[in-house]
Amino acid sequence: MASEEQLSAIKGAKVLMVGAGGIGCELLKTLALSGFEDIHIIDMDTIEVSNLNRQFLFRQKHVGQSKAKVAREAVLKFRPHIKITAYHANVKDPEFNVDFFKQFNVVLNGLDNLDARRHVNRLCLASGVPLVESGTTGFLGQVTVHVKGKTECYECQSKPAPKTYPVCTITSTPSKFVHCIVWAKDLLFAKLFGDKNQENDLNVHSTDASSSSDHAEDVFVRRVDEDIEQYGRRIYDHVFGYNILVALRNEEMWKSRNKPRPLYNRDVLPPQPVEQNGNEDKASTTGDPSSVSAMASLGLKNPQDLWSLRENSEVFLEALKLFFLKREKEIGQLGFDKDDQLAVEFVTSAANIRAASFGISLHSLFEAKGIAGNIVHAVATTNAIIAGLIVLEAMKVLQNDVKSYRMTYCLEHPSRKMLLMPVEPFEPNKCCYVCSETPLTLEINTHRSKLRDFVEKIVKAKLGMSFPMIMHGVALLYEVGDDLEEVEVSNYAANLDKVLSELPSPVTGGTILTVEDLQQELKCSINIKHREEFDEEKEPDGMVLSGWTPALATEKNKTSDNGPSSSNASQTVPLEPEDDDEIEIINKDPAILAAGKKRKSSDISVAANPEISSVTDEIQTESKVEEDESRRDIFMVDGNLDTNKKKMVQ
Repeated sequence: MASEEQLSAIKGAKVLMVGAGGIGCELLKTLALSGFEDIHIIDMDTIEVSNLNRQFLFRQKHVGQSKAKVAREAVLKFRPHIKITAYHANVKDPEFNVDFFKQFNVVLNGLDNLDARRHVNRLCLASGVPLVESGTTGFLGQVTVHVKGKTECYECQSKPAPKTYPVCTITSTPSKFVHCIVWAKDLLFAKLFGDKNQENDLNVHSTDASSSSDHAEDVFVRRVDEDIEQYGRRIYDHVFGYNILVALRNEEMWKSRNKPRPLYNRDVLPPQPVEQNGNEDKASTTGDPSSVSAMASLGLKNPQDLWSLRENSEVFLEALKLFFLKREKEIGQLGFDKDDQLAVEFVTSAANIRAASFGISLHSLFEAKGIAGNIVHAVATTNAIIAGLIVLEAMKVLQNDVKSYRMTYCLEHPSRKMLLMPVEPFEPNKCCYVCSETPLTLEINTHRSKLRDFVEKIVKAKLGMSFPMIMHGVALLYEVGDDLEEVEVSNYAANLDKVLSELPSPVTGGTILTVEDLQQELKCSINIKHREEFDEEKEPDGMVLSGWTPALATEKNKTSDNGPSSSNASQTVPLEPEDDDEIEIINKDPAILAAGKKRKSSDISVAANPEISSVTDEIQTESKVEEDESRRDIFMVDGNLDTNKKKMVQ
């Protein structure tokens, strides 16, 4: 039971929730049942059918409606006396500025992407409002507390780069099923049904450069009066047969690899299309285009069945046909959506056919959808546990009980008879560029790189700024905002296409740039270091930002491994941008665990211990098991986990 003091703090609190998904639904319910009476909730998403198995405030009739508004209505039915304000909006919208955040006593995050989390973290720092972060993935979960000046901020620990793959691996030498998924989703699907004018690496690898014929020049364009069945089989032969045949001509490539097998429709399917146990009229049971199904048309029912090569080929051709017969108006503007049944069927079948060609194990539609949509299938119980932990930490924050703050990790299997592992929060990282304003260093070729490259690859992608302003001394090089004059907008646009050394105030080696986001009230300095050459494989951006990696805390005979996750692989095709933010827990000193004490990071040492290592092996996303390679790239859509290397104490 809560004490009188706790009840008073709860009833008088004004709480902001960000996110009304898997964690958000459980959190709103728990807040209401715990006595909170003034809750504001922001979420830009609408309810989808796939949400209904775990987001229990929603029903079938709510599909397509605002998550925030429906969640509010659902909770008010059993707590009609409390005040819930719902915003169907993006938390990054200008209206949700520092002044907006200042009205709250605590902010509770239930987000599913890194970009929004960083934005909320910065607004909480600028407004001085405590933040309780959270995330789940399957059976694993975590809750962390961030209070300005007292604990580390969300960005004090480096976040892992999104998992990406070299184009050459995706297009020429796939070795894992996830490579086939990326090829089918980001290249083939995009080429057939997406923007025709968008650059696509499938073009480069679908043309025989040694031939003067135009065999592959317009292969993806449907010919005049070409039957849809003929078109589908021609595409099949080209991408699974001809392209593989061309790749095999590079004998050097296959000296140390297993050669792929070209596949042609005549070898897999009957010469003429065979009538199936259904037809395209059965492909959709509703008027919703996204419910059109090749499986229904072919009489395939169980998404967990493993299709044969022939069945995959039939699904591929049927799905392609249905796109042209049922959804022709959408072709040219389609993007892959995990909730689009026909798109999932097409990508699954295409990935499986390619996998068969390269000797890679096939996967069911259920498994392929998880990989293509970057889904770890949700566990509602985990969301409920994490929501409860968020409320407990919020109560401590409201009472300013700093000594009791805990970051808690939820495990899949008990460790020392515990499923919840509490951690005392770390102090702010003095090397954090967000909360400590530590200068950063950027290595870049100032004679080749344009200001646009700097803005897109560094300021937005790495620093996460939404409305940046870039200054060199007193010279303003770039600014974003609705209140700019037309001449200013024109000048800044012109600057974007200039190389750094040719800007009105030239940026060269030794220059110090000041980058600021007025909405986030974040400012940082970047020291420019000119560098001529970069490794295209390891440094594909053509620039390297450093200084934002957390420092290692060291003591005599003690170490604290708070280092960044490293990834030096060539990375050019992202499986999913931004949202790769999973949990990682490192080994602990068994003496500390046995003593049952809670200590600061500087008091915790790393030691090898089989029992503790088993917990580490369970949690770490960097599994060394080859079969689990594809799962490492997957995140939970309800709220990703933070891949910081934390310490657990009992």
